[in-house]
Amino acid sequence: MIIDKPKIIKNHCFTELVYQRINRKLKLNYSKIAIETFIKTLLIETPLINYIKKGKNFYILNKKHQVRITVNSTTFRIITVDKTINSI
Repeated sequence: MIIDKPKIIKNHCFTELVYQRINRKLKLNYSKIAIETFIKTLLIETPLINYIKKGKNFYILNKKHQVRITVNSTTFRIITVDKTINSI
């Protein structure tokens, strides 16, 4: 399966509830624009090897910021962003 990273970056979108969810899960207090900028930056800087399609979602693991972004593979809506723990 070929993952079209540029298409995900170009077409990703947000719902009203996801802004609150991202702030809550990452313990942030970002504005909508700040969240959009942050997510776009993560999508751009994450290497393609860390983009995984499983079922109906893409899972994008950004090791630098220790987060995993879940994106619907049909609508490209951001579903959630979770903190991850690096194993050393």
